[in-house]
Amino acid sequence: MPCQSNQELDVLIRKVSPYTKHGKVADYIPALGKANPSDLSIAIHYPDGMCISAGNIEKKITLQSISKVISLALVLLDRGPDYVFDSVGMEPTGDPFNSIAKLESVSPNRPLNPMINAGALVVTHMIKGNSVEQRLQRLLSFVQKLAGDSTISYCEEVARSEFETAYLNRSLCYFLKQHQVIDENVEQLMDLYTKQCAIQMNCLNLARIGQVFAMDGIDLKLGKRVIPHDIARICKTFMVTCGMYNASGEFAIKIGIPAKSGVSGGIMGAVPGKFGIGIFGPSLDEKGNSIAGIKLLEMLSKEYNLSMF
Repeated sequence: MPCQSNQELDVLIRKVSPYTKHGKVADYIPALGKANPSDLSIAIHYPDGMCISAGNIEKKITLQSISKVISLALVLLDRGPDYVFDSVGMEPTGDPFNSIAKLESVSPNRPLNPMINAGALVVTHMIKGNSVEQRLQRLLSFVQKLAGDSTISYCEEVARSEFETAYLNRSLCYFLKQHQVIDENVEQLMDLYTKQCAIQMNCLNLARIGQVFAMDGIDLKLGKRVIPHDIARICKTFMVTCGMYNASGEFAIKIGIPAKSGVSGGIMGAVPGKFGIGIFGPSLDEKGNSIAGIKLLEMLSKEYNLSMF
């Protein structure tokens, strides 16, 4: 079923587009710094396969931190919650997503949750496989299954750019290795993690994955469950409590839907029992979230009463 342009979404896009001027693209990753800050698009994917959209939804974006939700679901499938949460906590943090501060101040020295970089690195460390290539392929196959698109891969330019500039993430890895939270070669883990973050897709793919989480792990288009209910529930809970970096509390109050953002400007939303949302707007606020994308979701939530609270 083709994705149809929607007049109401077009109007909302025009209303929030001026906000893009108040943000900044993630130029600390050189490849992401090439993005056009005025880009803005949205797709909404319904369980029956219908899709509505506005903007250029075919433009490919890299998942960045949105990949943390998907890798968590895969590792929970592979190893179970008890194994995973022995090494990663479940608590929100008020610190920036790349902060090392809480690792030093909590005991044991494990990351507070899987949505901050330290926690995501531990989760990626748990992906099963005998090599970076094998583990990446397992993750890619899972992403392709959720999105219903076997062509999804990763952007080599972005992965290389992130790998070459990931000094802080390397520091997190060495700290985690010092405290026996991970036992992997740091460069090997960084190779896998930067390729994970560079997995790319369009807004429609993103909305379809959001729709699977919204329906508690069932892909009604395929007519089958692709994620166990409890794993989908865990992932959506983290999206609510930690998904929008250290703006998650404000996001929950103003918008109130499970969502995960990435510094490429992507946002994946999962409106429980209703539909999935994919947004791309690379102009970011000071917390690292799409500045116009947040405003777009706020208007949608108010207009259609989407908050789960």
